[in-house]
Amino acid sequence: MSRTARPIGIFDSGIGGLTVAAAIRRHMPGERLLYFGDTEHFPYGEKSPEAIKHYAIRITNFLIDRGCKAVVIACNTASAQATAEVELTAGDRMPVFNVVDPIAEHVAKRWSGRTVGVIGTKGTIASRVYVKAIARLDKRVKVRSLATPLLAPMIEEGFYNNTISKAVIRGYLEHRNLAGMEALVLGCTHYPLIRREVEDILGDGVKVLDPPAIVAKHVRAELDARGLLHAGDAPAGGDHFFLSDLSDSFAKSA
Repeated sequence: MSRTARPIGIFDSGIGGLTVAAAIRRHMPGERLLYFGDTEHFPYGEKSPEAIKHYAIRITNFLIDRGCKAVVIACNTASAQATAEVELTAGDRMPVFNVVDPIAEHVAKRWSGRTVGVIGTKGTIASRVYVKAIARLDKRVKVRSLATPLLAPMIEEGFYNNTISKAVIRGYLEHRNLAGMEALVLGCTHYPLIRREVEDILGDGVKVLDPPAIVAKHVRAELDARGLLHAGDAPAGGDHFFLSDLSDSFAKSA
């Protein structure tokens, strides 16, 4: 099999990474995807950095063994805590992409001198990964962050688009930590699944960014630059999905 025909490996702690996989499928229809959802250890946002690194290394080796040509860390918490470990594990065998850096670059280019909110898991927000990544590129962006730990489990269980979920989301979005934001980063790959609810609550005054599309465009450009992009129809074999523990929510989402 040619190198370009090999699959793109994608992993997350659960169903959230499927939002990134779907965006990659839209922007790169010629690619084959191999997805690993670590549902046994969901949610990553409540785990220690050491545990997350252990999970990420194990999954990366799984993707290497199955001949992936690249790996996308489709989890903000794993991107914050384990990118270096994944890169070390992958070595020169395949490029590694996380979901934080492309979004930080987008914010720095488009929102210089303005106020941007970030919501995510406890692990992601505590790491200050977005604050640091954006500041490295443009210190004029004001970043306001808030941990929203109830959202990912709620979404993973399919409990959204109802009165209770909207009340939970509204409670977070109206928190004083996010006051004055002009744009919002959904800093967990589960959150695009509630993007419509978020937009309805925030109204037209706040731009809700589309992280999966931003990440997919970045991955496409990088694969093309490295001569790894597969043009035309997807190679034979189709996409494959693996789980560390089968969940009803994943079966419904996939």
